[in-house]
Amino acid sequence: MAGEAHQSDAILRSARQSLAQQRAGGRRTVSIGRRSAALKRQHALKKARGFAVTVLGIVAAVVAAGLVLDGIGFAGVMLAFAAVVAAVLFFAFVPKLEMPSREVLRGSDVKSLVGRTELWLEQQRPALPAPAVQLVDTIGLQLDALATQLDGLDERTPAAREVRKLVGEHLPELVSTYTSIPRHLRGEEQAGRSPDQHLLDSLGKISTEIDSVTRQLASGAIDNLAIKTRYLDYKYGDAIDEAGGKP
Repeated sequence: MAGEAHQSDAILRSARQSLAQQRAGGRRTVSIGRRSAALKRQHALKKARGFAVTVLGIVAAVVAAGLVLDGIGFAGVMLAFAAVVAAVLFFAFVPKLEMPSREVLRGSDVKSLVGRTELWLEQQRPALPAPAVQLVDTIGLQLDALATQLDGLDERTPAAREVRKLVGEHLPELVSTYTSIPRHLRGEEQAGRSPDQHLLDSLGKISTEIDSVTRQLASGAIDNLAIKTRYLDYKYGDAIDEAGGKP
């Protein structure tokens, strides 16, 4: 009996640790920005509320059964304990935080775009070379600064459309094009440059552009922003195309 109780305690401790890890963002998933971290916290709180409601339901059922049956006995206690363990295990792994797709990013409004893009970039980081990961982390910080300006931006303005194009289309397209290249070809030079180099150059240009957009929005230069960002395709579009080329 003591052995079974010890085993049950170990299972419960393990389940609690798994739940805590999931609340912290799962497997060592580092947030690159405040907006993505906020989305993870909201998801964790939603799971915690679901767990709390489930446990309260179990307790209420046990109390009700005890009143009706004049006690539930040892078997009833063990069943209740097993139900709590099952609830811990369930909410430790389900539901998982849904990662946005490129289609979702393209259709996002400017207020939710930054957080979703940060989540999407975090998902891509393991497939990127170390220098690109550092750039992505920098872009995450820049996106947080941009988000502050976007909170008050009218969705119907040309500036909002240009921001969605830069953050929700160009940036994901660049990274997706790179990750679609087989790993063993990413370091091979083509016409003097490798896909790795193209990726770094293009991420650097996007980083510069995000900073520029943020500064313009902060200064109220919305008209200039709409004019300038029309040329984004010409600034780094060729690099994206070359990075996706096959030898």
